[in-house]
Amino acid sequence: MEKINLGGHLVGPGEPPYVIAEIGSNHNGDMQLCRKMIDVAKQCGADAVKFQSWSKQSLISKTEYARNTEYADKKRHFGSLEAMVERYQFTVQQHAEVNEYCHSIGIHFLSSSFAPAEVDLLDELDVPAFKIASMDINHLPLLEYTASKGRPVLLSTGMATLGEIEQAVDVLQRHGSGPVVLLHCVSIYPPPYEIINLRNIPMLMQAFDLPVGFSDHTFGTTIPLAAVAMGASIIEKHFTLDKEMDGWDHAISADPHELEVIVREGRNVQMALGSSVRVVAPVEMEKRKKFRRRVVVRREMHQGETLTMADLDFKRPGTGIHPTEVAYVVGRKLARDVDEDHELDWPDLVG
Repeated sequence: MEKINLGGHLVGPGEPPYVIAEIGSNHNGDMQLCRKMIDVAKQCGADAVKFQSWSKQSLISKTEYARNTEYADKKRHFGSLEAMVERYQFTVQQHAEVNEYCHSIGIHFLSSSFAPAEVDLLDELDVPAFKIASMDINHLPLLEYTASKGRPVLLSTGMATLGEIEQAVDVLQRHGSGPVVLLHCVSIYPPPYEIINLRNIPMLMQAFDLPVGFSDHTFGTTIPLAAVAMGASIIEKHFTLDKEMDGWDHAISADPHELEVIVREGRNVQMALGSSVRVVAPVEMEKRKKFRRRVVVRREMHQGETLTMADLDFKRPGTGIHPTEVAYVVGRKLARDVDEDHELDWPDLVG
């Protein structure tokens, strides 16, 4: 499996997990808050921040707006669907501003694109990769257009069957996309543990021979870290400064402490995975000398006595004659007198 290059970061097996802080619409339409979130994500060690490039016209039909004019949950929904989309959408100018700000502080700018015009916009901004949201894995025209730009593609797989994932990957690759990374995803906020199925991560790696990450909608840090242990090379996690803020996704997002844990411990987990080849590390080889055992005699003995198993014991340190070599000791004679608990060495033996 080949690693891919995302803006100078290698992503794939053996590399630290690439952590994406999904700001999405958690900026609540406030550009000052947006910049603050980018700053904090950078401080937490995230490799990228991600947004969502949609407009009031590009994502939702007028009829759907008409169906959703009010909500019982006033904390997540301040008004009608149309009013919220209008407030949370990024203008072309805001895209440019946020992209420039990300460049200025050294964090990648990513965004999910939902229409060809938005693909063009992100292409002009020279993003390191395109992100395709789970909802669009069967939007073949959008996949074809995105692929035509030749950039890497991060493809979320929520709600998709294995056949639909295969079809999407085939469309992207046939239409000229750059390297593809699959993101295992469950499009429930938050998903019950029994449907997360993290074993899909190694399964998708084997099935498609592509790097696989995890787009997470769970509470806390446990599941994304477990995903790294299953081989996820990207972790995408919703991010907020305060879970109590009003808005769509703050409650299920990682706060700064949690994001910092995901970044730090994700790297530790990845390092700890190591290799499937059994190798004893040099530091362990050195420790064997103190913690393993060697052959000693149980009693005072004299030159010329023949050693039996009853004369022998095994004690630290692990230098000298090892327990695995005791068969070469039993039946041999002593070359000199020895005291009780004497640590036997080969020169102590005759024959």
